[in-house]
Amino acid sequence: VARRCLNTLVALGYIRQDGRRFLLTPEVLAFGSAYLNSMNIETVAVPPLQALSAQTGDSVSLAVRSGREILYVVHIPSNRRIRLGAGVGTRFPLNATSMGKILLGFQGDAAIEAYLAGGPLARLTERTITDPDSFRTRLRSVVERRYDSALDELDYGIVSVAVPLFDAAGQVVAAINCSTSTTRISQDELVRTRLPLLQEAAGAIESELRRFPKLARSLAGA
Repeated sequence: VARRCLNTLVALGYIRQDGRRFLLTPEVLAFGSAYLNSMNIETVAVPPLQALSAQTGDSVSLAVRSGREILYVVHIPSNRRIRLGAGVGTRFPLNATSMGKILLGFQGDAAIEAYLAGGPLARLTERTITDPDSFRTRLRSVVERRYDSALDELDYGIVSVAVPLFDAAGQVVAAINCSTSTTRISQDELVRTRLPLLQEAAGAIESELRRFPKLARSLAGA
């Protein structure tokens, strides 16, 4: 069955056979662009995030939960180079990111315990939270404050702050963040200056999600 599926994908041009191996072709990018075009991402999310990036000089992203990772759906890069690159389709461990903690924390205790039961928490730096009890405490704080900020948790020299995106029913469907280098700004200053701007951008996107409910449903089901 697997071989027949591969042969079908070869015939469609999405996979190329190289001896005994099969390789993806650039044609698979059509799936991603089709999703972005059909779900009005460019209309709903990109303008507020582009404006936020232009105002702050930060990288600005929108991500959803995908299993034990976050998945970038929109990414507006800054002009400043950082060691850890990102783009649409990039995945990072959920526990090591500010957006990941937002996405998991608002899903409730059952989802948190299921996540913790799924395996050890990934350690990317010495500051990544890997202790389950500490992680639970951090998630409770995230829900109370309605934002999270991460410093050197995903990679050294990276600081970020993230807020949730709610659908019309009050469920978190995605998160957005500002991320930049610690050489530019301290964590406290980032939270103080970016959090109001992120909340404003989140409000604009949430208003658009009410106009495009199929996008909200799609993000929630990622």
